[in-house]
Amino acid sequence: MASKGWQHPYVNIFKHVRVEEWKKSAKEGDVSTCTNKTLKCTVFQIRGPVPANSYIMIPKNSNQSLGLTGRYFYLLFRPTPGRYFVVHLDVSAEEGQVVRLSFSNMFKEFKSTPTSLQFPFLCGAAKDSVYESTAKSARHGFVGPAPTSVRWTCLMLDLQYTLSVYVNRCYSHLKSIKLCANMSVKNMFTSDLLLDPGVSFNEAKLMGLTSSQGTGPMPRDMSFPVPKGGSWHDLYDYIRFPSEGTKLPFDSIQKGNPKPEATCVSNQRRPVREEPCCVNLSKPVQDRVSLIQQITTPKSLQRNRTPLVTNIPELGVVSTHQKDDWLRSNNDQHQQESSRSNSHHLRSRPPCDTDGRGVHVYVHPEDVFSKYREESEEEFVCTPVPHPIHLSSSKETRERKLLPDPILRLNQIIGFGGATTRCALWTKSGDAVVYPCHAIIISMKISSNQQRFFIGHTDKVSALAFNGNTTVLASAQTGNHSVVRVWNYPKGSCLAMFRIHAHSLSSLSFSYAGGILCGVGKDNHSKTMVVVWNTLNISKGGEVTILAKAHTDVDIHTMKVAFFDDTRMVSCGRDNIRLWRMRNGTLRSCPVNLGEYHSMDFTDVAFEEGNSSNQYVDDRTLFASSRSGHIFEIDYSRVVIRNVRRLMPAQQQHANRREKWTFNTGPSIAINSISVSSSFCATGSEDGFLRLWPLDFSAVFLEAEHEGPVSLVSVSSDSLQVLAGTSNGNLGFLDVSSRGYNTLMRSHTDTVLGFSVDGIRRHLTTASSDGTVRIWNMDSLHQLYDFVSDDNPCSVAFHPREQVFSCGFSSGIVRVFDIPSAKLMAEHKQHRGEVVGLAFSPDGEFMYSADSHGSLALYNASEEDHNVIRVVCNVVARGTERAPDALAVSSDSRCLAFVGPTEYIVTIADSHSLDELLHVDVSILDVESPRLDSALKVCFPPASTEHLLVTTSANKILWVSTSTGRLLREVSKVHKHQCSSLAVSEDSRFLLTAGHNAVKVWDYNMQLDINSQMFIGHSQPIRQVSFTPDQLGVISVGDAIFLWDFLAHPVDSLSESRSPLRLSYISAPKSVQPEVSGIQLSNGIPRQTAPLPSSSPPRLDVSTLDQGDQGALSSLSLCHDDTTTIQTVPLRATGSAPSSDSRPAISFLKVTELDNISPMNTSHMDAVVVNARKPVRPDCYRHFIPRFKTSSLDQGAVAPQPGEEGIKLKAVIGYNGNGRSNMVWSPDQGLFAYSCGCVVVVEYLHTGSQRHLQGHSEEISCLAVTNDAQTVASAAGGSHGNRSLICIWDVQNGSCRNTISYHKGTVQSLAFSRDDRFFLSVGDFSDPEVVLWSSKTFQILSSVSLSGPVHDVAFSPSAASQLACVGSQGAYFCLIHTHGSDVDLKVQRVNTPAEVGDVELTALCYHMESLLFTATNRGHVCVWDVNTHCCLMTWEADEGEIGVLLCRGNRLLTGSNTRWLRLWAVEAVRGVMPQEKVCDMKDSGTVVVLEQEIMLDGTTVSAAFDSTMDMGIVGTTAGTLWYINWSDNSSTRLVSGHKTKVNDVVFSSDERHFATCSEDGSVRVWTAPSNELVVQFQVLNQACGCVCWSPSSSKDSACVAAGYSDGTLRIFRLASSEMEMKLHPHNVAVTAIQYSANGHVILSAGKNGLVAVSSPVNGATIRVIRDHKGAQITTIQCVNEQCKTFGLEGNEMWLAASADRRVSVWAADWVKDKCDLLDWLTFPAPAYFGDDSPPPSLAVFCPTNPSLVVYTGYGVEKELSFYSLVTKQIIKKIALPHWATCFSLSCKSQLIAVGSKERVLKLIKSTSGRFQDFVQHSDSLQTCHFSPSGTLLFTVAFNEILLWEVQGL
Repeated sequence: MASKGWQHPYVNIFKHVRVEEWKKSAKEGDVSTCTNKTLKCTVFQIRGPVPANSYIMIPKNSNQSLGLTGRYFYLLFRPTPGRYFVVHLDVSAEEGQVVRLSFSNMFKEFKSTPTSLQFPFLCGAAKDSVYESTAKSARHGFVGPAPTSVRWTCLMLDLQYTLSVYVNRCYSHLKSIKLCANMSVKNMFTSDLLLDPGVSFNEAKLMGLTSSQGTGPMPRDMSFPVPKGGSWHDLYDYIRFPSEGTKLPFDSIQKGNPKPEATCVSNQRRPVREEPCCVNLSKPVQDRVSLIQQITTPKSLQRNRTPLVTNIPELGVVSTHQKDDWLRSNNDQHQQESSRSNSHHLRSRPPCDTDGRGVHVYVHPEDVFSKYREESEEEFVCTPVPHPIHLSSSKETRERKLLPDPILRLNQIIGFGGATTRCALWTKSGDAVVYPCHAIIISMKISSNQQRFFIGHTDKVSALAFNGNTTVLASAQTGNHSVVRVWNYPKGSCLAMFRIHAHSLSSLSFSYAGGILCGVGKDNHSKTMVVVWNTLNISKGGEVTILAKAHTDVDIHTMKVAFFDDTRMVSCGRDNIRLWRMRNGTLRSCPVNLGEYHSMDFTDVAFEEGNSSNQYVDDRTLFASSRSGHIFEIDYSRVVIRNVRRLMPAQQQHANRREKWTFNTGPSIAINSISVSSSFCATGSEDGFLRLWPLDFSAVFLEAEHEGPVSLVSVSSDSLQVLAGTSNGNLGFLDVSSRGYNTLMRSHTDTVLGFSVDGIRRHLTTASSDGTVRIWNMDSLHQLYDFVSDDNPCSVAFHPREQVFSCGFSSGIVRVFDIPSAKLMAEHKQHRGEVVGLAFSPDGEFMYSADSHGSLALYNASEEDHNVIRVVCNVVARGTERAPDALAVSSDSRCLAFVGPTEYIVTIADSHSLDELLHVDVSILDVESPRLDSALKVCFPPASTEHLLVTTSANKILWVSTSTGRLLREVSKVHKHQCSSLAVSEDSRFLLTAGHNAVKVWDYNMQLDINSQMFIGHSQPIRQVSFTPDQLGVISVGDAIFLWDFLAHPVDSLSESRSPLRLSYISAPKSVQPEVSGIQLSNGIPRQTAPLPSSSPPRLDVSTLDQGDQGALSSLSLCHDDTTTIQTVPLRATGSAPSSDSRPAISFLKVTELDNISPMNTSHMDAVVVNARKPVRPDCYRHFIPRFKTSSLDQGAVAPQPGEEGIKLKAVIGYNGNGRSNMVWSPDQGLFAYSCGCVVVVEYLHTGSQRHLQGHSEEISCLAVTNDAQTVASAAGGSHGNRSLICIWDVQNGSCRNTISYHKGTVQSLAFSRDDRFFLSVGDFSDPEVVLWSSKTFQILSSVSLSGPVHDVAFSPSAASQLACVGSQGAYFCLIHTHGSDVDLKVQRVNTPAEVGDVELTALCYHMESLLFTATNRGHVCVWDVNTHCCLMTWEADEGEIGVLLCRGNRLLTGSNTRWLRLWAVEAVRGVMPQEKVCDMKDSGTVVVLEQEIMLDGTTVSAAFDSTMDMGIVGTTAGTLWYINWSDNSSTRLVSGHKTKVNDVVFSSDERHFATCSEDGSVRVWTAPSNELVVQFQVLNQACGCVCWSPSSSKDSACVAAGYSDGTLRIFRLASSEMEMKLHPHNVAVTAIQYSANGHVILSAGKNGLVAVSSPVNGATIRVIRDHKGAQITTIQCVNEQCKTFGLEGNEMWLAASADRRVSVWAADWVKDKCDLLDWLTFPAPAYFGDDSPPPSLAVFCPTNPSLVVYTGYGVEKELSFYSLVTKQIIKKIALPHWATCFSLSCKSQLIAVGSKERVLKLIKSTSGRFQDFVQHSDSLQTCHFSPSGTLLFTVAFNEILLWEVQGL
C-alpha cells in the first residue's frame, strides 16, 4: 500500500477484504445474509439485543490496518426499526495517533476526547409519515431507536474534516471498521470524490460532473435501484457529515434537506470543507427566520426571484497587516498571500426553496486561505438583499492605513511581580530600579517615576540579572519551555533570545564582566538543571553558546556567580548550600558541611562586598539566610561554617518604643533575602521588616516595617539605598543617610477585574481578585486609598461628578463609598449572585447593577443612601463572563443596554424605569454558522445614542440601531479570541477592543485598507479596556494596570470623510408630529416596521453632532448627502408589503418592540419621579404584607350566570396564615368565618359545611364583624394597580351589600364600633391613613393621615366615640366629634414609654372603661390610662413580638411569634395609680398572673374568644385554625392547610381519601367528604414535589408514594400511618411520580429528565430511561390498555412529557420486563422571550379513549392538541386564550379543566368548545385534577386548595 493510486476512484471494502470468506474480517453474534427486496441484492443483517455482542469487524485483527486513504467514507445501510445500532471507525492521524469515531442512535449528546468522538445519529423517516413530521419539528431527525419507516441510507463521513475540526489532527488513513447490531448493510467504500447518490451517470454527464472536479455519480455497484420515473430522494436517505446548513447547538449526524436541488457540489478543492452555494437551514432555524421576516420585513419577495445587488455601499476592505513595531505583533516573517479570484466559479443553481423565502448567497470562492486568517477582519454591510453581502478582500497598490502608526504608546504600568516578587535590581548609578511586571520588564527612575519598558516575553518573567556595570540585562520567563532574553539595557534592544529545555526557570545570575550567564530550572523529569552560557560576545552580535549543563537532585532556590571569578558559583536551597565550579565544560559542586543545621531551608546567599579580583579567594566570606531565621557566615575557601546567628522576636515590647533586635535562641523569624555591602548587611524577613545590621550583627541600627513579608532586599552599589520588595506587591527603597522610605510601586497581587476613572480628579479605582479595591493617582501612580473586604470585589464605578464610587462584590452586595471621608455611604443586598455590571448614568442621577443570576437593580444616585428604585429579576443573561462591564448607559442617560435575558438577546431598556424598549436577537444573523452566536458585550458610542455596538461569541462587532434594531454594519474576525471589552472615543472616530492578551485600535468607520493596529504586553486575558475621559489615554487591565498614551491626530487635521456616521432627523408625516419646545419627537407609538430608504442606500457617512442640536432627539438613518428625509412604506396588518413594490427586502436582526413608551419620549421621562422616598416596611410581623405574586387577573374573564355554573365550589381546604385578623367568630350567633386566598369561608361548625363569599380577586388581608354578627367586612388589595377593595357582606344570604375602595395600598385593619354605627379602615405602611365610615351608607365621614405605619385599631367597648390605634410612632388616642351631619376625628399621638426602649406598638385592646393594653414587638405589654393618655405600667409578657391582644373581663390573651399563646389574670392592674414614672410590674407591686399557656404550630395572627375567655379560636401562620379550651387546657385543629406552596393533590382510586404535598416537605392525607386531616407525614429540610396513590383501593393495602427534592421516593402505608420504604433512584429533585396501572412498579422522573422504574417491593431500580435527559419531566401517567392495536406487546401504556415539548408514549408489560417506545411526539415552538420560565409541557391520555393523547404547552399557538396514536396525527385542536399551567380531563361529560397564570380556571366542553371561566383563585393555578369518577375537581393556586362539585356544561 505504498502508493494509493489503486484506491482511485474508490475502494469497495467488502470486495477488498472478501468479507464472505471471513479470513480478513470477523463476525460475532447473529450475523447473516439475506436478499433484500428493496435493493434486489444480498445484504448482511446484524441483530442482537446488545449491540456490542453482534458485529462485523474489518480487518480481523486489531494490529492490522486497512490503510484506506480516501477522504470520504460511505456506508450503505438501514437501521433496524425499533432498535439501536453502533458504528466504530478507527482513523489514524498523520501524527500516528488513532482516533475512534463512533456514531449511534443510542447517543443522546456529542462527546469528545483526544482519542474518541461520539456523535448522536438521528434517524430519518419515510416521506409523508408521521415520523417525518415529528422528527422535523424536533432536531431534524428521530431521536432514539429507529422508526418503523426508516429507509435505506447512504451515509457519507468527511474523515479529513472531522479529524481537523474536532481533534485538531491531520487525517492519514482509515484503520478499521466495526459495524454493531442492529442494522442491515449493503456495502461500504472510501473515495476522494464527493459523490452524489441521487445523480445517475447520464445526469452526471449532462451536468458535467467529472472525477477531475472532485465529484461524480455513485458507482453502479454501490448505487440503490430507482424505478423508472422515480426519485432517489423519495425512496432513500442521503446523509452528509458535516451536514449542510444545519444550525444546531450540538453536533449530530442527521438527515439534511431531502430535495435534490439542495445538494450543491463544489467544483474546486480546498484545504478545508467546501461551502455550498445554497445555504440549507434546519427546520428550527427556518421557522425562526420565517417568523423574523414576518415581523420585520417591509415587503415580501417575489416567488423564486433571484436577489440582485445594486449600488453596493462603498466600504473599505478590512484586513490586518502588522508591522514589526515597538509593542506590536511581530508578523513580518510571515507574508500574507493576496486573495485572488478562482477561474472556476460556483455554478448558479435554482433557489433551494420553492416559496421564495430561503436565503440565497452567491459567492466567488477563494483559492488561498491566509495563514493568519483568524486575525483578518471581514465586514458585512446591510444592503437591500435578504442576506448581508460578503465583501471579499483585495489589495490596492497603495494601502490606506490607520494613522498615526503606532497610535498607542505605553506610558506607565501599575504593577510589580507576577511570577515572582524576588526580582528587582539597582542600576550601577543607583538612579533607577529594574523589576518585572508579569511579562514586561520595567525600568523606573526613582526621582521621577518615569518608566521604560522591555517587551518581548510571552509569559511571566521569573528571573532577572545584571552584569557588573548594568549594561547587559538577562531575563527569563516561566512556562514549559522557558525563554531567556538578553537585552542591551541603555538602548532597550534585545541582543539575543534562546530557549532551554527546562521549565520553571527560577534564577539567573551574570558574572561581573558579563561573559557568563548561569540559570537554574527544572528539566522534563522535574530534576534541577543548571545551565551556564557563554555571553562574552553577545554585545557584538555573537551567538550564545552553552558552556556547561548539569542535572541534579539537589534543590536550588538561588544561585549566584561569584563576582571575583566567572567560573565559580554558589547556590542554596532546601537542606543544602553548595559551591560550584566550571572546568573543561563540566560543572562540579561540593556541599558546605552544615553539621547540625543540615535540615534547614536556605533562602538566599550573598558574597562579602568587594569587587577587586586581587583579593584572595581564601579571604572571601559567604553569607546565607534561612527560613528558620539563621544567618550563616561561611568560609568560602574551607567550605565550613564560621558563625551562625539567629533572628528572633524581641522579648519585651514597651508602649512607646521597640526593643532592639538581637540574635538569640527561641522562636525565630524567617529571613527571605539578604544583601551585603562593605559596611552593613540588609535582611528582609517574613514579619515584614527590612533591617540593617552591622557586619558583626550586634544589633539593628535601622529598620522599616512593610505591610507584608519582605521577599527581596538589595543594597545599591554606593550603599546609600536599600531596595525592598514584598510578597504583596509593594516595591520601595530606604535612604540610609536620611532614614527616609520611599514607595516606588504598589500593586494588586491577583488579577485586576475592572476599573473606573474619575476624569475630574484623574483618579483610577480598580477591583481585584486579591480582595481589595484601590484608588490610584493616574499621574504619580501612587496608591491613595485601599479598601479591603472579606468579600471579593468584582466591579467598580465612579460617580461622574462626586468623589464617590460604588463597588459590587461576588456575594451580590453593592457598596457605595465616599472617598474623602473613606466611609461607607450605602450598602445594598438585592443581588444573590456576583455583581457583573455596575454603572452610573452620565448625568449622575441613577446607578445600575446587575448580577450573575440575571437580576438588574436601579438606584437613586442623587441621594446619599442610594435608595433602590426597582429590582427586576431574570432580565440579564446569567453567568459571569460579561463582567465587569455588563451594563452600558447611553451618553444622554436615557437608555440602558445589556445582554439578556438569554445570551442571544440584547435588551435596550429605559434607564429611568428599567422598562424594556427593544429586544435584538443576534443568534441567527449568520445562518451558515454551525452554532448559535451569542452576545458578549455592548457599548453605546458617546457621540450618538442612535446605535449600539455588540460583540459576539463569533468574534464579530455588530452596529445595531437602537430605534429599530436594524443591523447597520458588521465586522468579523475582530480578534483571534473573543472580544472581552470595547469602547468608543468621544468623537466616534476610533474604536477600542480587547481580545485575550491584545488591545486593538480601529478606525470607527472601517473605511481604510488597514483599519486596526494591535498592541501586546499583557500576559493574561484583558478584563476591561477604555479611553480616559480626556481622550488622551487608554487604560487596560488584566494581569496589571496599563496606561497608554493615545496619539491620534486632532479632529481638525482630518477630512470630513473620516467622520463615522451622519446623524439626521426623520421627518414624520405631519399628522403624527407632536412637538416639544419646537423639537420634533416620536409620538411614542411603536412603528410597524423600520423605514426604508427611498432608493438603494449609499455609503454610511458620519459627522459629529452640532452643539446646538444636542438637545434634539435624533434617529440614525441611511440617507443621501442631499436629503434628510426617508420615505416610509405603509404595511398591511399581515406584515407584508404591497406586491407592486419590487424592491427587495432588507435583512434584519430579530426585533421585539415592547408596548412601552418610546425611549425618545422626553415628555414621559420628565414625569418620572425619582426623588420620592419609598416607604419602608415596619419591623414587625403584625403588619400585613401580601404574598409576592407574579400573576395578574385576566380582566376579560367573565363568570357564568348564577345557576348555570358547570362546577360549583364545594369546599375550601385551608386557612390563609399570611393574613392578619382574618378570622372572626361570634359564639353567641354561631358565626365562624375566615379567609383563604380571595375567598371568605363561612363555616358551620356543627355540620362542617361551608358557604363562600366571592367578590375579591386578590389576597384578603383582614376581616371584621359587627357586634350583632349580621355583617362581615373583608379587605383585599386592588388588582392592576387599583385601590384596595373592601366588601360588605350580608351574612344571612351571603350577598355583597356594598363595596368601597379608598386606600392606595393594602388594608391593614378593619373595625366596627360598639354600637355598629361606625366602621373604621386603616391603610398599610405605604398609605398610613385612618378612615371613618358610616356603617349604614358606607360613606366616608372623616379621614386622618398619620405620620407612621399603623398596625392595629380598636373601638372602645364602652364609649362609641372613642377609639385607639398603635403603630411605629406610638399610640394614637382618637375621639369622634359629631356636629349634626359633620363628623370629625380628633387624634392625639403619645410616644412609646422610654422604659421599653425603641420599639413599635403592634397590638391593642381595651380593658373595662378606662384602661388600654398595648403590645410591642419586643414582648412588652403596656397599660395606659385612656383618660390621661398616660402609660401606667409595663411588663414583659413574651420573648418575642406580640401580635395579638384580646381582653375579656379580667383575663388578657397574648399571642406572639414565639408560638406561645398565654392567658393572663390582669385584675390587679385596675388598682394602678398614675405616677411620675412608668413602673415595671415588679416595681409597682402589682401582680399580673400567668394563668395558662399553650404552644401552637406557628405565629399567632388572629384570635376570637367568648365573653369569659374560656374558649375561642386562634389562627396561626402555619395555616391552622385551633379551637382553644382553657378550662381543660386543650387545643383542637378546626381547619388545617398548607403554609407553603402545594405542589400536588390527588384522589385515591376509591375517592375516600385525597393526598396533598407541599414545599415544606409534608404529605397530608385527608378523608372525604368531611375534608378532615387524617395523617401528616413530614420530612424535614426537603420539598415534596409530587405524590400518587397505589392502584389498590383496599384500606389495608392503600399506599401513598411521594417524590422529594433530594431525589428520594418514600412510600407511606395509610393503615399503619408509617413510612414503609425509602428509595433513592435520582440524584436530583423528583418532579413526577406514578404507580404503574397494575401497581407492579413505580415510575418517577427527575429534574434532569431521567425516568426511573423502581420496584415497590424491594426498592430496587429496575431500569432508567434516558430519552428525555436534559429536560425536566413535567408529567407521567399510566393507563391500562392492551397494546396489540399498536403492534407492540404490553398490557398498559404510560407517557412522559418534558419541558422541551416532547412526549414519549410507551407500551409496557412489567411482569415480563417489557417496555418499548410506542411513539415520540415533538411539538415546535418559537423562541421564548418571557421574563419567567415558559409554560409547562403537559400531556395526558384521554380517560375515555387512551389511544388519544392530549397535549398543551408553549408553542406557536395557545391550544390543546388531540393526538391519535392510531392514525399518528393530530385530529383536533382547541384554542386557548392563555398558556395553560395545568389541565385535567374528566372521565365523563367530555369536560376539560384548564388553569392559567392569569388565575382563570376554564371549564371546556371538548366536543362543542363551550367554556366557562372561574376566577376564585388569587394566584396562578398550578394544579388541577378531576376525581376518578369525574364528579369532583381539585384546583390549587399556591397554598389555596379548592374543591369543586362537577355539574356539567
